[in-house]
Amino acid sequence: MFVAVVAGIIAALIAAGIVAVVLVLLARHRDQHTDASDPALLDTVGVGAEEDSEIRVGSGRTAASKPSDGLSKRFGALGALGAGIFTILGAKLWSMQVMNSSQYSDEAEKNLYTTVRTPAPRGSIFDRRGNVLVTNRASQTVLAEQEVANNYNVTRRLSSVLGIPVGVLRQRLADTSTGAQNRRVVASDVRLRDVAFISEHADAFPGVSVETRTARTYPYGALGAHLLGYTGSPTEDELAITVEGSDIDSTDMLGKSGVESFYDSVLSGEKGERQVMVDASGNVVSVTSETEPAKGSDIHLTIDASVQYAADRALARMIAPDGDIGSGKGVSGAVVAMDVRDGAVLALASYPTFDPSNFTNGIPQDIWDLYNTEESHAPMLNRAVNGQYAAASTFKAFTSMAGLHYGYATRNSTWTCTGSWDGFNTGAAQFCWEHAGHGTLDLHGGIVNSCDTVFYEIAKAFFDHGPEGTGEISDTALQEYVEQYNFGKVTGIDLKNESAGRVPTPDWKAEHWRNVPSEAAWRGGDYTNMIIGQGDILVTPLQVACGYCGIATGTMMKPHLLKEVRNASGDVVLEHQAEVLAEPEVNRSDLDYVRNALRNMITAHSEVDGWFLEQGVQAAGKSGTAEHTDRADDAWFVAYAPYDDPKYVVACVLEQGGSGSKTAAQVTAQVMGAVMKAEGEQPGEVARVAGSSGKSHVTDFSAGEGRQD
Repeated sequence: MFVAVVAGIIAALIAAGIVAVVLVLLARHRDQHTDASDPALLDTVGVGAEEDSEIRVGSGRTAASKPSDGLSKRFGALGALGAGIFTILGAKLWSMQVMNSSQYSDEAEKNLYTTVRTPAPRGSIFDRRGNVLVTNRASQTVLAEQEVANNYNVTRRLSSVLGIPVGVLRQRLADTSTGAQNRRVVASDVRLRDVAFISEHADAFPGVSVETRTARTYPYGALGAHLLGYTGSPTEDELAITVEGSDIDSTDMLGKSGVESFYDSVLSGEKGERQVMVDASGNVVSVTSETEPAKGSDIHLTIDASVQYAADRALARMIAPDGDIGSGKGVSGAVVAMDVRDGAVLALASYPTFDPSNFTNGIPQDIWDLYNTEESHAPMLNRAVNGQYAAASTFKAFTSMAGLHYGYATRNSTWTCTGSWDGFNTGAAQFCWEHAGHGTLDLHGGIVNSCDTVFYEIAKAFFDHGPEGTGEISDTALQEYVEQYNFGKVTGIDLKNESAGRVPTPDWKAEHWRNVPSEAAWRGGDYTNMIIGQGDILVTPLQVACGYCGIATGTMMKPHLLKEVRNASGDVVLEHQAEVLAEPEVNRSDLDYVRNALRNMITAHSEVDGWFLEQGVQAAGKSGTAEHTDRADDAWFVAYAPYDDPKYVVACVLEQGGSGSKTAAQVTAQVMGAVMKAEGEQPGEVARVAGSSGKSHVTDFSAGEGRQD
């Protein structure tokens, strides 16, 4: 472009110079033919005399002007203009033919040849043992060149063979979203007999071809659906995105959620290319070259299919034993199983769930409508990483550590629980979940029996030593301590859009209630609610699992799903490296004290202990029951095992599941049993999981019977 501009400027200068030269020559010519004699030399005798008098010119002189002189000037000007025009045209022709010949040649070449792309098969997804969780199946796809749209006979034949209305067929043939010269996708997942008919009668279908492409398939149905995710066609916004120099085409299948989305660039592979020659109308004349697409890399996860199956099955059996929500306990839930030593996630389950196989060619409208009803309880929501809940009494392990750290609870501290407590003398008593009271307890007993009064007293100590009391600590000292266990922050798991939860502070409350000043002040009751995991605290099941990794070992490892990536040759090209998420500031003796209490929490409750012993597991853990004013209580249970040499942690929440020690504890014990069994050479059962029916028997959303943790 720069060269062309320079050439134009040079041509204009040359033309201007030529015009200037011509004008100078004309001026000189005019001067040479102008009579410069003294007018007195003219014989003017008789001027003004009779009519027959003559004007006489002296000898050797000519008249000053002639009638033809004006025409000569005009012809000269026209000649100069013509010379300028031809000079400009010549200069432009010279720049095109000589200076920019290669540029115009390249552009002409581009107009003659066009490159179109074909999608690549996605890589497969495996569990840690090599079990296939997601792979590809063959999909017979009928393609057509663009000129087929103008062939009435061919379109009628295709319509008849494929069972597609002619109008729909023509719309697909007119679709240029994949490129004007690209072949149109007429139909996918075509029956083999229809493919055979088209192939056998190729002369009747000019411009039509059949290609074997791939579509996603999920051998175990809804197993791990939320963590695996699903694929779909790109949206308009996604089509406008260029990722690492690779354009997205409308025929591509992109990861929409889960691992499919997070590792989309790894799984997507390299597209194939066809270089075609086109005529002036853009019609394909011939294919000059073709490169086959390259399959994407395979991903091996830390997930153990047998543990994942146990988690999916345990949730379904607890919540919807007959297939519909409400036939069991709770309306939804989640389970997370992790290796405390390196953060590997062995299972990540959410219920209700969905079958990703239904979404491979777009989400059917009937399923989309079904899953967006209140009755279905949001099957697409990944509650393990996006569900945000009150932590309930599972939070007491962390607030116990905070009390010990600041000295507001010691091994010798005791408190008396009468069932109600009004330590701030407000006249509005707060209650322990055991309204009859627990009697006199130390911190160990407070944890084992989940006594709220013990923790109300610790919360009051934080308030009394804060700005409203002695001022020894800040009004966020308790929050800052529990935040060491990564509450209020994302864990960084390799899934998109993880929720961060919330640890309430005075500043947060002031902002939240800025339009209701009477509610904006931070009070002692905010401490007593938060310390037992109620009030405005919000956590995710994944955060609770990670937090208990910190209790079990003193160190929190970053949770991850990726084990390794292997290329098409089976070579490992990427292997996950363990990362530390957080190392809370703890006193080892304090940690041992709390861990001992968590162990006794299970052994002191025979029913809970029995469920774990049935699985051959000796665990430590904590129950929780989160109260709500408008619906039944949420049930929690989290445990790590073996209690004396922690390797694994399992956390479970059941929305409206009632008492954590009666419902969530059963699910946790079953999943922990599967985890321990998976350590051996013979892992547990793996089978297909059904998606949610979208139906619910739940009709009463009133408050529950009261906490029993």
